[in-house]
Amino acid sequence: MIRESRKRPDVAKEESLVTYNAPNSKISEQYRVIRTNLQFTSANRKKRTIVITSPNLGEGKSTTTTNLAVSIAQQGEKVLIIDADLRNPAIHTIFKLENTIGLTSILIGQATLDGAVNQTEIGRVDVLTSGPVPFNPAELLGSAAMETLISKAMERYDVILFDSSPLLELTDTSILANQCDGVILVLSCNRTKNEDTLAAKRILSFTRAELIGAILNNKV
Repeated sequence: MIRESRKRPDVAKEESLVTYNAPNSKISEQYRVIRTNLQFTSANRKKRTIVITSPNLGEGKSTTTTNLAVSIAQQGEKVLIIDADLRNPAIHTIFKLENTIGLTSILIGQATLDGAVNQTEIGRVDVLTSGPVPFNPAELLGSAAMETLISKAMERYDVILFDSSPLLELTDTSILANQCDGVILVLSCNRTKNEDTLAAKRILSFTRAELIGAILNNKV
């Protein structure tokens, strides 16, 4: 299990990009540990497309996605964050981006990857926001257009991190995981129930993606 800890809830907002804003902090160092552990688990074949999810809402998956992306980029790799939580997106809020054009725009043929990707002030980290909330998220994530998008993104980026929907609430993540190399499960200390963790693991066992590990979040 990969672990990270967090400080008090009253500084949670500032920690959304702590690896960028405070690279020498204890929390940033913990993300670097996660990055290193991820490299060790990928010793035989590098995992370039990784889904980051949680059993339920509010367990820290979006913050984990952004900070892990920054940590990977600080090592010299080019990273794309894709907000694949099409029902409750958060990545555009963290980076203070418009969300009128994004992933859904590409999947329905109204935009291209080049036209929808946002460059950030963080070197080597780009962001593809979710775009407008669609009426058929699961169908879009499992479409041929999604496969094409992933292939094109892999031509331009070293690592692609997907911030995805909670596993126990929707089928979206299971569908997306079938198109990716691995999954990281984010758990919240003293909040995520043991039975929910087991249920999430069971759901992932039916996908083609490998469960790389779990991150224990909000550990005091």
